[in-house]
Amino acid sequence: MTTLHEQLTKYLIDAHAIEEQALVQLRRAPELAGDPAVAASFAAHLEETEGHEIAVAEALAERHAEPSAIKEAVMRAGGAGFVLFARLQPDTPGKLATHAYSYEHLELASYELLRTVARIAGEEPVVRIASAIAAQERAMAERLANSFDLTTAASLQGRDAAAHLTGYLADAHAIEMQSTTLLERAPKIVEDELLASLFEAHLEETREHAQLLESRLSELDAGPSHLKDAAMKLGALNWGGFFQAHPDTPGKLTAFAFAFEHLEIGGYEHLLRVARIAQDDHTARIAEHIIAQERTAARALAAAFDHAARLSLQAAGVDLSATTA
Repeated sequence: MTTLHEQLTKYLIDAHAIEEQALVQLRRAPELAGDPAVAASFAAHLEETEGHEIAVAEALAERHAEPSAIKEAVMRAGGAGFVLFARLQPDTPGKLATHAYSYEHLELASYELLRTVARIAGEEPVVRIASAIAAQERAMAERLANSFDLTTAASLQGRDAAAHLTGYLADAHAIEMQSTTLLERAPKIVEDELLASLFEAHLEETREHAQLLESRLSELDAGPSHLKDAAMKLGALNWGGFFQAHPDTPGKLTAFAFAFEHLEIGGYEHLLRVARIAQDDHTARIAEHIIAQERTAARALAAAFDHAARLSLQAAGVDLSATTA
């Protein structure tokens, strides 16, 4: 049986690996930002993230533990891979901002879950660390959201918005394909009525989103990218396997779904701005409609963090009967 103290140590190790990936991305982000104000925001958050890494490492040292070399290597490779992906896109600043916005919410969710577990364990020093870092991650996410006008402009850089609108629609459709695949599998993965109901409710909305995008693409004499759709579906299947391989699936899957909702929100916020610049009111209304539903889904997932954290502890074999928090 795993003790609460041991499981909290494992979550700190996971948090450190997440910070290592963030550092890889943030060290390259300013040069890809496409706007000096956005670049400055990334540079400032790099300093904060360096502080996060130190704080988590010190917390591990106090527990006579250390980061996982394997997890850190995997996460750093993932961070480098995304930097390369963003660099190769024609709309690099927008893709970078959207991914960073999502990643901040992955970190935020992870620290909210960590704080819950630390509170249950009665370990106030870890509660304070998680609370402080979560606040900075939330603030950075808000700064990124406030920069979407700038990153949209930097992505277009004088290019004809109308000519590139179908590309943004096709990208959104590919993301919805990944979301659909993940949401179809999620209820069976978590094996929990509350979380399953959240995933199932949003699955219906996600299918509607895909249909709206397909219809709009058809009206513009275009269509989804079958290559992108297939790649995103495969990615979702891989993620499903990853979550099933971990004993603390409910928490990890809920955190990832929360982050994925913000990946979609960031993408639709950029689509909305491109549609407005192109004076395409129909596409703008579709984006606004979907953004509202994605935000609602994200709030519902956030409200379930405490529940997901407790389920994860139980799944990992932690006995919660003696706890009072």
